[in-house]
Amino acid sequence: MTRRLALFWSTIGRKFVMAATGLLMVVFLIGHLSGNLLLFLGDPGPFNEYAHLLESTGWLLVAVEMVLLAFFLGHVIAGIRIILENRRARAESYQRYRSSGRSSKQTLSSKTMIWTGIVLFAFTALHLYTFKYGPGVAEGYVFATENGAIRDLYRLVDEVFQKPVYVIWYVAAMILLGFHLRHGFWSAFQSLGLHHPRWESKILWAGYLIAAVLGIGFLAMPLWIYLKGVMG
Repeated sequence: MTRRLALFWSTIGRKFVMAATGLLMVVFLIGHLSGNLLLFLGDPGPFNEYAHLLESTGWLLVAVEMVLLAFFLGHVIAGIRIILENRRARAESYQRYRSSGRSSKQTLSSKTMIWTGIVLFAFTALHLYTFKYGPGVAEGYVFATENGAIRDLYRLVDEVFQKPVYVIWYVAAMILLGFHLRHGFWSAFQSLGLHHPRWESKILWAGYLIAAVLGIGFLAMPLWIYLKGVMG
């Protein structure tokens, strides 16, 4: 057991944890974006009923959230440890630097992973505080359905995204999400050993595509709601 724990928290183990949890969170983000696309219908009914359906699963939703929290924390902790170790190693090896002879895969995305990660961590905390733990039925955010009153999350989202400061913050965070995913997706396959020279460029471009779809998809929502309110 001690050996397994040692392997798990070794450099290789931490890279595996960060890669695996990162890819699983990408799957979650795709699902989350799919549900949020209901906002574009402009009708509070479908979105509120979708949100209520999730909440009505009770303990199952709590269990899923606990798993996601574990993935998120594991990803953050493993990432910080790896970055600190890499910086320590570079501080020693850069005294006698030699080119490897291959083109570097370093980009702005790869060089700023720690910083984009920190911003996204802060964004997630604020996002949960604002929406998941924000005002509900008890505070008057009520939406009437045939089966009774449910939380009017659509109204809360609409009100929050009428605030320019929050919209700017949200859009900036989603741009950084795109940068984070652009490098993270490709890097995850490398860390998991799921790469081959024949597929390397395809995985790289798949990362670009996922980063663009998720980044633009999420930032389009606050912009659309804000502009709709200004113009309407």
